[in-house]
Amino acid sequence: MQRPLSVLVITLALAVSASMASRAADPAPPNTLTAAEKSAGWKLLFDGKTYSGWHNFKKDGVRPGWQIKDGTLACVDPHDAGDLVSPDDLTWFELQLEYNISEGGNSGIMYHVTDDADAAWATGPEFQLEDNAKAKDPQRCGWLYALYQPPTDPKTGAPLDATKPAGQWNHVRLLISPTKCEHVINGVKYFEYVLGSDDFNARVAKSKFAKMPKFAKTGHGRIALQGDHGQVSFRNIKVRAIEPAK
Repeated sequence: MQRPLSVLVITLALAVSASMASRAADPAPPNTLTAAEKSAGWKLLFDGKTYSGWHNFKKDGVRPGWQIKDGTLACVDPHDAGDLVSPDDLTWFELQLEYNISEGGNSGIMYHVTDDADAAWATGPEFQLEDNAKAKDPQRCGWLYALYQPPTDPKTGAPLDATKPAGQWNHVRLLISPTKCEHVINGVKYFEYVLGSDDFNARVAKSKFAKMPKFAKTGHGRIALQGDHGQVSFRNIKVRAIEPAK
């Protein structure tokens, strides 16, 4: 039976609307920002094509162990990589990125990194990245290295682990603000802490960082991506500055 023209018009309109909604829901292409993200103050730290101010810690340029590969910022040879630092000095911020780590790999994201010490990790706290299944370091992915770890997961009897296996992309959200800092992997919040709080300082005093006078002291600095053990790739690296409440 032939349908009335009005029905056909409504059906077509609904199909077009559904198609537009589907496209609007699609994620943005890698290493780009949506209009909403731009309006919210997000800034890309990596465009997928150039280093754009990234450089090795306390060095000019980028060592050969780091490469721009298939739209990612990739540590392909950790023996000739070192730590890569971002161009901007940040105080309070929200960082989001995706990482893909090799089997047994170990890396990290450091923040508030300055040139006041011989190593990036001697100034900047580290959001640990690793393949939890086969990496040798007992500090697991998402932990604040040697300072904070997530609670025990009652399902496994081990610390909470929301990571995907080596070779798959994982999403990181790191919030650093005056009132709280949060570590989130794949949408799962691990813990929160406050920089410079009595609890934070007590943990530092009991750790290896107690011997590092510049560790977590400046309150600002660059983000550093660690070239350590195994290969690791990063993409969709974006940051949003946070203004402290007045």
